[in-house]
Amino acid sequence: MDLYTSGHRRGVICAPHAAAVEDGRRILAEGGNAIEAMVAMAAAIAAVYPHMNHLGGDAFWLIREPNGRVRALMGAGPAGAKATPALYREHGHDTIPARGPLAALTVPGAVATWALALEAARAFGGKLPRDVLLSTAAVHARGYAVTRSQAQLTRDKLAGLNDVPGFAATFLVEGKPPEQGVRMAQARFADTLDHLAHAGFDDFYRGDIGREIAGDLEHIGSPVTRTDIENYRAYVAEPLSVATSWGTLYNSPPPTQGLASLIILALFDRLRVGEAESFDHVHGIVEATKRAFRVRDRFVTDPNAITTDLDRFLSPQILDVEIGRIDRGKAAKWPAPYGEGDTIWMGAADSSGLVVSFIQSLYWEFGSGCVLPATGLLMQNRGASFSLDPKAVNALAPGRLPVHTLNPALAVLKDGRVMAYGTMGGDGQPQSQAAVFTRHVAFRQPLEEALAAPRWLLGRTWGSTVTNLRMESRFDGNLIDRLMSAGHDIEVLGDAYSDTMGHAGVAILRPDGICEAGHDPRADGGAAGV
Repeated sequence: MDLYTSGHRRGVICAPHAAAVEDGRRILAEGGNAIEAMVAMAAAIAAVYPHMNHLGGDAFWLIREPNGRVRALMGAGPAGAKATPALYREHGHDTIPARGPLAALTVPGAVATWALALEAARAFGGKLPRDVLLSTAAVHARGYAVTRSQAQLTRDKLAGLNDVPGFAATFLVEGKPPEQGVRMAQARFADTLDHLAHAGFDDFYRGDIGREIAGDLEHIGSPVTRTDIENYRAYVAEPLSVATSWGTLYNSPPPTQGLASLIILALFDRLRVGEAESFDHVHGIVEATKRAFRVRDRFVTDPNAITTDLDRFLSPQILDVEIGRIDRGKAAKWPAPYGEGDTIWMGAADSSGLVVSFIQSLYWEFGSGCVLPATGLLMQNRGASFSLDPKAVNALAPGRLPVHTLNPALAVLKDGRVMAYGTMGGDGQPQSQAAVFTRHVAFRQPLEEALAAPRWLLGRTWGSTVTNLRMESRFDGNLIDRLMSAGHDIEVLGDAYSDTMGHAGVAILRPDGICEAGHDPRADGGAAGV
């Protein structure tokens, strides 16, 4: 599978798994548009990359339309009606557990965004039926090869997942983690995909599938009810945006951390750094990240609970003040927030002018670990990000939306290109977005080089007791020494290409109608086009 592709006149796609790439390419070849290709890829990636995402999770889209309008499709599921702090206290919990039925406390929102996306696809000439879009995903679910990352993460996280309802029967082989390349199947999930192909996506919430989901959730003790599922709707929102010297950058609004991603690049733009891979490049983005995360952690929550105008943080006046607080030669102290996750990002573009940035997630790898027996759905644990402290910014309450690390990115550049870009990786998402974007757009590195270049991540991994700046081993030693001298607490990772840095991708529509795309060598996918 190629990691970079260019020169395509109909469209391009990129994804972290080869099967999803091929499904997207097939849809484009059959005359589908970029949105239809993405729906097919969203279904396929759940079947072949279940440790990273599934239909029991959430999703967000940015869609740039041929007329230039950019819209966000928001698929964040709220906490269930029974998800109260009292419930968790009654079960002896001071914090929300990360695994098991009580971690599966939010409605899955991903499929609802697929329905909105298909409405948009039809408005721009899409004509392919659902069964064509989902058919190969169901085939994958009936038999797929375990990837390196699924095998590794199953081994690494087995202790917390082994006893969770449905996990062992679905993702272990004779009670043990599967080896890479072993064939596995999600038969119930395949049946669910087939059913949705014919009954429609609304059935997931208000039909037979929704009824089965609700029954299984009640049986295992999840606080999500049938009414919660029936009442759920994804929605269309205006994206956040900021003007930069490169063009206008877009990202998803709350409850996602899209605001942080935009602040990082807007601040870095003001630093006027002249050289890629320099101290100023890495230090500048790291320090901008610290400023952005402070804003995110104080203000980003369920949009219905936000009383501050978040656009002001993207105003020139506030950004100019914030840039003055960055020391160009010294690292600021950093009590990094807890947050990491496993996710997939995929991109698509076509010559009609449609460009899609898409992200779908379970939060942690394998989410809550709960696999629902009737539908084969793997449920997310996004609600574990809530706090049981009623005074917290993201306090748990029934019907409240959890904060999301997910944030698909899109840029309309001054040179006429439209660029969808993004990555998996929790708190690393804004940082990897900034690394790839600045390398390719600001410093004009070829796309494949910008995606493969060594990356860094400021923040904690699960169970870490110290905050540090992790860097891949391919960075120049002199740069690492200078960063350490400036006060950065650095850990050099043993892997030259580390999954910790996320799986990034880019899809670009050029002003001449030609499309190109690239994907991360850290993943199991690539890019293709027609």
